[in-house]
Amino acid sequence: MSTPRAPTLVVVSGMSGSGKSGALHTLEDLGYYCVDNLPAELLPEFVQRMHGSEGAPEKMAVAIDARSLGDLAEVPGILSQVGAIGVDPRLLFLEARSDAILRRYADTRRRHPLSHLGLSLADAIALERQALRPLRQIADILIDTSELNVHQMRRCILAEFGLDSAGLSLLFESFAYRHGVPVDADFVFDARVLPNPHWDARLRPLSGRDEAVRDYLDAQPEVAAYVAQVQAFLDTWLPKLSTDTRSYVTVAFGCSGGRHRSVYLAERLARHCRDAGWREVATHHRELD
Repeated sequence: MSTPRAPTLVVVSGMSGSGKSGALHTLEDLGYYCVDNLPAELLPEFVQRMHGSEGAPEKMAVAIDARSLGDLAEVPGILSQVGAIGVDPRLLFLEARSDAILRRYADTRRRHPLSHLGLSLADAIALERQALRPLRQIADILIDTSELNVHQMRRCILAEFGLDSAGLSLLFESFAYRHGVPVDADFVFDARVLPNPHWDARLRPLSGRDEAVRDYLDAQPEVAAYVAQVQAFLDTWLPKLSTDTRSYVTVAFGCSGGRHRSVYLAERLARHCRDAGWREVATHHRELD
């Protein structure tokens, strides 16, 4: 008989401006019961009440950061208390370079949580980084969002927490070479060798999601051969990557504009993998989404 899994608590922490609110919203989308800005010393009491209540959630997430009352250096001990209750705690820490945080505050014109101390923004960021050091040192998952947009950060959270016990999550991504190859791609396939719908005036305004573009590419012998070879490659090697230590694989297709051929291939190969029995399959079209 399998042992029931302990309820999960994700503690979300990190620098202001690093994306904590977005991370908490993503966890909420995944079915977590979420609470923002809970004082750290109240965490055991909160977990005890939730754990002992009728219909208690199996997944909880709490944001604890520099706004929280109390000494953050005590959080490791507090998490040990949570574990003793019978809940599995994991600490997710989001950080970003100071220049990236400065830029984000300049864009949003929001006030830093420590600005009430009369500090400049740069000094408030430095003080917060120092205060959060005890949490960063014990983080189970550390994500640097300096070069990530909201969608990329969300994908990181989904990759870490959106999986079930079935194993590997697959992401099929399209992109334009002129904007650079995705840095997180595990496999990259170049679609620029294939016939380009861009040169058909009827198809140019459309994308690889549209039926007319799909019909055009389906009718090309080169495309059929290309797809067959990529399918064979993925069918051979993806199962070998499905291990306990690997949670996701990103397969990227690039073309000139990231609109027709790459989108078509990402969608078609994602559909193939779903049909083949992979349970966690998603698509992302960088130049369209």
